[in-house]
Amino acid sequence: MNSYRKELWFEVPTRRGLINITPQVEACLRDSGITEGLVLVNTKQITNLLQ
Repeated sequence: MNSYRKELWFEVPTRRGLINITPQVEACLRDSGITEGLVLVNTKQITNLLQ
């Protein structure tokens, strides 16, 4: 079984925001060379709530 792991970082200009990460995930798939299987996208929200 092949696997591929890559961390992506995004800057959001405001306190809350939505980012379409589809193009970046597709680029990771191309870079991996894997042609079939599942993609797991795990997001970790790190927010400073005291600002």
